[in-house]
Amino acid sequence: MDSKTVKPFKSFSSFTRRDFLYRAAAVGGTGLLLNTMSAWGMGIASTASAPPVLSGSGKGKKVLILGAGLAGLTAAYELEKLGYKVQILEARAFAGGRCQTARKGFSLTELGGEKQTCGFDEGHYINHGPWRIPLHHQSTLHYTKLFEVPLEVMINENDHAYAYSENAGPLAGKRVRIKELKADMRGNVSELLAKSIKNHALDQELTADDQRLLLDYLQHEGALSAGDLQYKGRSGRGWAVNPGAGLNPGTPSDPLGFKDLLASKLANVYSAVHDFPMQATMFQPVGGMDAIPKAFEKRVGRHIRYKAEVQTLRQNDKGVTVTFKDTGTGKGGSISADFCLCTIPLSVLRQIDTDFSDKFKKAVATVAYAPVGKIGLQMKRRFWEEDDHIYGGHNMTDLKAINTISMPSYGFQKKKGVLLGYYQYQTQAIEISALSPRERAEFALAAGQKIFPQYTESFESAFSVAWHRVQYNLGGWAEWTEKTRAAAYPTLVEGEGRILLAGEHLSYLTGWQAGAIESAWQQIARIHERASA
Repeated sequence: MDSKTVKPFKSFSSFTRRDFLYRAAAVGGTGLLLNTMSAWGMGIASTASAPPVLSGSGKGKKVLILGAGLAGLTAAYELEKLGYKVQILEARAFAGGRCQTARKGFSLTELGGEKQTCGFDEGHYINHGPWRIPLHHQSTLHYTKLFEVPLEVMINENDHAYAYSENAGPLAGKRVRIKELKADMRGNVSELLAKSIKNHALDQELTADDQRLLLDYLQHEGALSAGDLQYKGRSGRGWAVNPGAGLNPGTPSDPLGFKDLLASKLANVYSAVHDFPMQATMFQPVGGMDAIPKAFEKRVGRHIRYKAEVQTLRQNDKGVTVTFKDTGTGKGGSISADFCLCTIPLSVLRQIDTDFSDKFKKAVATVAYAPVGKIGLQMKRRFWEEDDHIYGGHNMTDLKAINTISMPSYGFQKKKGVLLGYYQYQTQAIEISALSPRERAEFALAAGQKIFPQYTESFESAFSVAWHRVQYNLGGWAEWTEKTRAAAYPTLVEGEGRILLAGEHLSYLTGWQAGAIESAWQQIARIHERASA
């Protein structure tokens, strides 16, 4: 689901003073200083970029894979190259797991809910599962390149988008361009630091040469006047009237008051996009994220048995046997193999009849899954482009259960478009998931109308998902804590006997496609080692 490694849309009102000081500093000159001092205390880890190089052959051995999500598809593709006979059981009628794209005709029925069929116009869609690929996730990009899945830039940060808060003090209820927040915070904080240097407040920390160099940097970073080191605005925050031809030099815009900015806490909302793995460049497959599992399907689809719902999982020292029910016909069946790679989410696996040891069952049951909700709204007019000149990116808000309104990074300047109307987590997701699809759309429209007056009149159709109510997922991603990582993670990574587990839940990239792919890479190496032994 690609959002859990860094939570970019934390409620404005929930930030502590320390949060504010760190994040406000992270926007400009002081950000450089604080980052140099490792103020965030965060290491940036790189992810694997290619599958493991394994020697030997798996010929004559069979691996049964449970689940045709990205972990299962990756494992099938790589194991077959090694000579293994592979078979995938998939409960759904299609591959991809949570890597789904809703477009015209796509259907979803949540547990206890009514059937939704997407009614978007041809060529329009919403990635209601994963919706971005960071540049850091070279494992995902390995397969998009290998399979020639065309990519386009996903605009993850747009300074021209809005921040809107109903708890922003002097700026409450006002939509403010993110570029204005950035420019004015950078300018004012740079001014404070520059003046503290001029007043010798940092004499014990910096040499005279260091102070001179830092002052020079801050003047440029904060657009400060040379003499009095004051921030009086900058072109980067936008113009009141844009410069043009003839006798139109443009009219500068007035900066927001520094005290108003501090009181609003609005400067907190955009800094997370600078953290791993949220930095530019972000990608998305042209036409929808499901292009990735479809590319795998072309290569391993012949090994997938669809509508095969796992009922029991058993093993002995000779192999593994799985019984399943064909959800189309209601008939049962069984398959045996030398080894099994189970990529079923732990939230679902713990409900299946297995002969795991008590220790292993306890580890499976330990991990919570995140309630997550999304909604796509098709608009008959791309008002965000035509009226507000916003091309892609996120509009940040503290409106309850909305968090972000994100504009599509495809179809620029077309007539219509589908935007992300909300992205919910935890309690918010649970509350809204109790609504019918029609009521969810009404909720999203009423909230969005506060930021974009064109919302209701432009709306045409909606498609929503509450991942904690989706039968074969029961949650958006695994929610590990330090305690559960210590208690359960090593046990689950090791697997038990001839059964190993894989998926985003067995990675430190939970919620990301790369977590599923790299987990599969790790576990096929374990299977190959055990099979070779």
